[in-house]
Amino acid sequence: MPTYRDEAVILRTHKLGEADRIVTMLSRRHGKIRAVAKGVRRTSSKFGARLEPFMVADVQLYQGRSLDIVQQAESLGSYGTDIAVHYDRFTSASAMVETADRLSDSEATGDQYLLLVGGLRALARGEHAPRSILDSYLLRVMALSGWAPSLTDCARCSKPGPHRSFVGQLGGAVCSDCAPAGSPRIAGSTLGLLRALMAGEWDIIDAAPGRDGAAASGVIAAYAQWHLERGIRSLAHVSSTTGEGAR
Repeated sequence: MPTYRDEAVILRTHKLGEADRIVTMLSRRHGKIRAVAKGVRRTSSKFGARLEPFMVADVQLYQGRSLDIVQQAESLGSYGTDIAVHYDRFTSASAMVETADRLSDSEATGDQYLLLVGGLRALARGEHAPRSILDSYLLRVMALSGWAPSLTDCARCSKPGPHRSFVGQLGGAVCSDCAPAGSPRIAGSTLGLLRALMAGEWDIIDAAPGRDGAAASGVIAAYAQWHLERGIRSLAHVSSTTGEGAR
């Protein structure tokens, strides 16, 4: 069986036996990988700390029948420590890696990997409010998976917008003719913030008032969980505000 190398983000780990762990990773070239890291729970392990959630590593793996085996791991991004000491960063990062893990293997592309690495790096450095980083990640990862919401024209009939009704089941913003009775309406400023989050326009995002941030977060969370067809458990622990620097 061949060995191979790749860059990978550690998504989650599970204990295996007395000293081993099963590590789930999102890699740059091989999609999602589940591998056994032998002996990493021993204090003498040389690379156990490099295989913790939120870490980015250059890993060498041996291809097994059901699970691969980690042979080496070199750190590329030690983001875990700076994330874990801030509750808002930690909960946002947890929701990001859980979302990445929920996406099917066919959707785990190199772009998905780069987007997640960029989000974790921004969280570790405190570049923006953690909830804003999470919201931008969720919108963009949905788009990379083929589920980009319509934020201007009607998602159903393509009537030019902007439109104030947002129905996730129909694909985003919808016109008054297509909106089902009782459809939620959102403020124009919230729609503008959603577009900025999708485009990564951080000057607009950072200046947005807290009420728009909270409204956008609710829309994004509902939209992402609808398409994933199950809840993102970590979202229950994420602050409803924009986190550090909230207004």
